[in-house]
Amino acid sequence: MLSLHDKTVAITGASGGIGEATARLLAERGAAVVLAARRSERIDAIAQNIREEGGRAATCVVDVTSAEDLQRLVATTVDQYGRIDVLVNNAGIAPISPLADLDTEGWSAMIDVNLRGMLNGIAAVLPVFREQGSGHLVSIVSVAGLTVSPSMAVYAATKNAVRTVHEGLRRESTDGVVRTTAISPGYIRTDLADSMGDPHLREQTRKNMDAVGIPPAAVARAVAFAIEQPHDVEIGEINVRPTAQA
Repeated sequence: MLSLHDKTVAITGASGGIGEATARLLAERGAAVVLAARRSERIDAIAQNIREEGGRAATCVVDVTSAEDLQRLVATTVDQYGRIDVLVNNAGIAPISPLADLDTEGWSAMIDVNLRGMLNGIAAVLPVFREQGSGHLVSIVSVAGLTVSPSMAVYAATKNAVRTVHEGLRRESTDGVVRTTAISPGYIRTDLADSMGDPHLREQTRKNMDAVGIPPAAVARAVAFAIEQPHDVEIGEINVRPTAQA
């Protein structure tokens, strides 16, 4: 296991699930982490717990739909630790429903958080990566962007778009300054189902998570693996799912 003592990592959506697990694991391995989310009490409590266990952690209240909030996250990370080595774009929502339900508010919310939030992160951190001479963008995508299931068309579209943007950035980053990694989990045991408006879909998703979901820590380990690699080694995409589906 490589040490992450020389890494400073900002993580969006860090108030629970994958983001929290990633912050805890990276801090345990020596990285300095900045937890970002809308729930200030929650990220403050997680950061305090990390510090009590000997880790380095700070917080920044962020709504990823705000470009200014992402800029403040990057500035806070640099002010606190002197640089930002990695931005983990993890914030995401899934108010899924059949297209026939015409949930245009849910569609807009997924576009704003899942896609625009990631683009806001790129816009905020890319100039700093260029100025530093190195940086790593990690985004939590989804296997839903690879295989579209009923009721998940818009959610899958946003995740597919994130993957496309990542590939575009990878192809543009030919000077070795910026690395990119897209991590696509299957069902993860998180509270993502809480953002689903349809009670039937919400309950079915929870059952699927219980049946075949993997713990958030499994995704956190994939993030750590990608970050731990030497700068001249790029892990472009990692799919994280059970070896056997129930």
